[in-house]
Amino acid sequence: MTSTAGSRALTAASARHDGTARIRRFARAMRSVHRTTGVLMLLVLTTAACLYIGPLAQLVGRRRLMITVHEWSGVALPVPLLLGLLSREFRADLRRLNRFAAYDRQWLRAARLRPTGPQDRPAGKFNAGQKLYAGWIAGAALVMMLTGLLMWFTHLLPFLSRTSAIFIHDCLAWAMAVVLIGHVRRALRDPEARRGMRTGYVSRRWARSHHPQWLEEEHPDGNTVVGGTDHGRP
Repeated sequence: MTSTAGSRALTAASARHDGTARIRRFARAMRSVHRTTGVLMLLVLTTAACLYIGPLAQLVGRRRLMITVHEWSGVALPVPLLLGLLSREFRADLRRLNRFAAYDRQWLRAARLRPTGPQDRPAGKFNAGQKLYAGWIAGAALVMMLTGLLMWFTHLLPFLSRTSAIFIHDCLAWAMAVVLIGHVRRALRDPEARRGMRTGYVSRRWARSHHPQWLEEEHPDGNTVVGGTDHGRP
């Protein structure tokens, strides 16, 4: 039996009421940049491990190939971000990541004191932890790329020794590995967040629990997906 407009409206209203409706969180550009950057970062870290961890280097071999993949993956790391800037929605998300609001300071205090309710940890589209992580990883990746280029082309800055560049590069690589492992662990504990990055949509209930400020500001009534129909896509 074909559903009527009235029945669809009732279904959408019911879904919004019980929190099962899905709302749009990420555009395709953001998901593509995140996925491609993740693959490049994985290549960089994997090849670095194959180069610097003795037993792994012996197991894999092909050192010249590992060096080539490592170098070009590092050079390509900013490319997805630069291409993403062509998207208006991606630029809007970058602006959100770069701006701290008053409720972000409340989120950081709550993260230290460990209350977990949405009223204790108000967050916009990105919470304060995600903003700090994005800023740190972007700065670390830039320093990694610069020190890598100095190791590759030693004549670029002759006053900075290659040994200094190697030291900074290696120390930062370990720090990035630790931070990325923490990022992956948190993602594995939140399947709804992973679904949002994979499909672009999350449940209203999840948004209300984890990003209440964003839900209130941008999705107060609609932008839901009920029965496979996107009611809020522009």
